[in-house]
Amino acid sequence: MTNSATDVNDDQEAIPWNSQTPDGQVLLGMPWEIFVLGCALLSILNLVLELVIRNPDLDQVVITMDGLLILVFAIDFVRRMRVAADDRAYFGPGRGWLDLVSIIPLLRIARVLRILRVGRIVRRMGGLERALLMFFKDKATGGLLLVVLIAILVLEFGSLAVLYAERTSPDANITTAGDALWYTVVTMSTVGYGDQYPVTELGRLFGVVIIVVGVGVFGTLTGYLANIFLSPSDSHSDDVAATHELLMEPEAPVVSSPESPSVA
Repeated sequence: MTNSATDVNDDQEAIPWNSQTPDGQVLLGMPWEIFVLGCALLSILNLVLELVIRNPDLDQVVITMDGLLILVFAIDFVRRMRVAADDRAYFGPGRGWLDLVSIIPLLRIARVLRILRVGRIVRRMGGLERALLMFFKDKATGGLLLVVLIAILVLEFGSLAVLYAERTSPDANITTAGDALWYTVVTMSTVGYGDQYPVTELGRLFGVVIIVVGVGVFGTLTGYLANIFLSPSDSHSDDVAATHELLMEPEAPVVSSPESPSVA
């Protein structure tokens, strides 16, 4: 276990994270790269689902979620542009133009190259196992991005599952993509307005899964954000430590001056 941790530290030092490599690529840290890899894989899966699904309401759920993934890729592109020291090298040898093209909905197939890029980084680190070790080494960032990715998956596939189970029932009130997405969001957030709810046995089963998984995901996100706002800042901690050291310093003894002889 010690050797694995040492190897991860060596790999982290070898790869220039949050900087631009000599070949023009911009690396934003292993947790973010793995997160973008997961979003790219989901985007390619959505492209396949759009070709397979023949129901317009189910297809609308996939299109809506792909719009959310486009936002993720846009944020990724802006972050890489800010980190890049040489924009021309990033757009040329660094293939930044592919990151820009992959944001366009009609050119989503270009996102396959994102997967290939992260695959090269993983191979450079020595394999998927070491990449995952580094992903979870940064528990704060890696854990947060993992929870966000799970939330995206639950939102999409939970909505698809509930809508698929409810769409044929005459008593169903979840009949459109908007109804399904709304139901999943309010269920994950523990709000539960009650205006949308499953009426079929299969739909209720999917609803239970959304409740169990979604509440855990939302609770983790809430706890993470609360920890950020409640934890003291570094400057405040330094001030407290300096004040504590000052109070613990021993007081210097007071030396009284000799009394001058009185003049009669």
